[in-house]
Amino acid sequence: MKGFFRWFKANTRMKRWLFFIIVGVILCCYGMASVLTSKQIDFIHLAKVAIAFVIGFILIIYSIIAIQKRTLEILVEDTDKRLANEKNDVKSLIFNKRVYNQGPKIVAIGGGTGLDVVLRGLKKYTDNITAIVTVSDYGKPESESSKELSMPPLEDIKSSMIALSEKEDAVGRLMNYKFNYGRLNGFDFSDMYFTAMQDIYKDFAESVKQSENIFNMTGKVLPVTMENIKICAELEDGTVIENKEQIPEKASQTISKINRIFIKPSNCKPAPGVLEAIEEADAIIIGPGSLYTNVIPNLLVKGVAKAIKESKGFKIYISNLMTEPGQTDDYTLSEHIKAINEHVGKGVIEYCIYDTGEIVPEFIRKYNMEGREVVEQDVSKAKIDGIYMVQRKLSQVERGYIRHNPDAIAATVIQLICDDLKFNNMENNAQYMMLNRKLKTNQKSIKRKNKENAQKLKNHKKSQKQDKKQRKSKFFTKYSDRIESIKESEIKLKQKEKYTDKK
Repeated sequence: MKGFFRWFKANTRMKRWLFFIIVGVILCCYGMASVLTSKQIDFIHLAKVAIAFVIGFILIIYSIIAIQKRTLEILVEDTDKRLANEKNDVKSLIFNKRVYNQGPKIVAIGGGTGLDVVLRGLKKYTDNITAIVTVSDYGKPESESSKELSMPPLEDIKSSMIALSEKEDAVGRLMNYKFNYGRLNGFDFSDMYFTAMQDIYKDFAESVKQSENIFNMTGKVLPVTMENIKICAELEDGTVIENKEQIPEKASQTISKINRIFIKPSNCKPAPGVLEAIEEADAIIIGPGSLYTNVIPNLLVKGVAKAIKESKGFKIYISNLMTEPGQTDDYTLSEHIKAINEHVGKGVIEYCIYDTGEIVPEFIRKYNMEGREVVEQDVSKAKIDGIYMVQRKLSQVERGYIRHNPDAIAATVIQLICDDLKFNNMENNAQYMMLNRKLKTNQKSIKRKNKENAQKLKNHKKSQKQDKKQRKSKFFTKYSDRIESIKESEIKLKQKEKYTDKK
């Protein structure tokens, strides 16, 4: 019975058609009964009966077709979680799975939380996502499991796998779990997992590939190189730092900017599949993320920058929202782009998606205390190199922190792809239809969320002002007499001082 009543829930959108069937049956029965019970029928009465019967018959037939169509939509929706809570057209749903599998090929290059944000947004549009991440020496103390199992640093690979997983929260809790008892005390589950997979498949790249099925990932994750590289920095005063985690600290201590970033070994080869993914990509996304420790190092691996320049796909840079102390102090938008071009040459960036800069000052102050500033958007200087600048509302506030909006980033990238398909007269292409439909739905959702966030901030400001007024009124009601007496005494003292000065 539970299964039966599920068909009457609001999200199934079945009740309306059942209602129309009942109305249609009543109209048909009324028409037939009128004919059978009437002894004499004139033309007007016959016309009314005929109209009622025809309307009832049409309602029945149309409702039955609509129920069958909606049933098909429910079946397809149930097999694709990305379509939850959306109004879908059965024409697009029929080929939905095929279109996702044949969707635009997008490569995202970077590391850290910035890359995770991009992946989280893109997986709503296509299955053909390739995350290219660094396997580098983080300079952090090794965990017990990494020492025991001799594991390379895989933090970026792990976080990208979590971001692409269907059940992100569950996979995240599992991969970030650390044992705290018995012989396994201090061991990370992720290190044990990667070790087991490598032993089974005898190849690290293959073990990461097989994890796609285990975690039901949308897309794949590739290490930029199979070699364990070190990220090093040379400062303007000649100081060389060979430990990634010490770069911001030492740069701040010496009050010297980063002159260049380099990797050791400098001639490391890209991992299998990296150059092929870049060559076939419809769009290549660089950033957001730590400019000198997460973005540029990937581009320094042999052949990566060259493959990006030769690729026919969109080459897109996602601007950072805030500067980073010790790395990009006082850097403007154009200086971020300039740093990339100086390391790998021009041609790796064609488009730059940057924020509107409308960030609430209350939240910026927290970052100012840490030495961070909003990235100045000197768009005119950035345009000098022929880069197309795309302004979007990228920033959002999550739990008091300023973060990139994954939906806004993904929507902007997909919009570029859709515009290109439209330019090439491919509006009737299945891929274009699906992308354009989802894009419109998500853009409405983004606008609605932006309005909600704006309203929340207004309410927050109002409540703060009211609290101040309340605190002020309570204080004055309690100590008003004392305050007045203090003011009077101060006035009398000033008058006495003037009087004595005159004398």
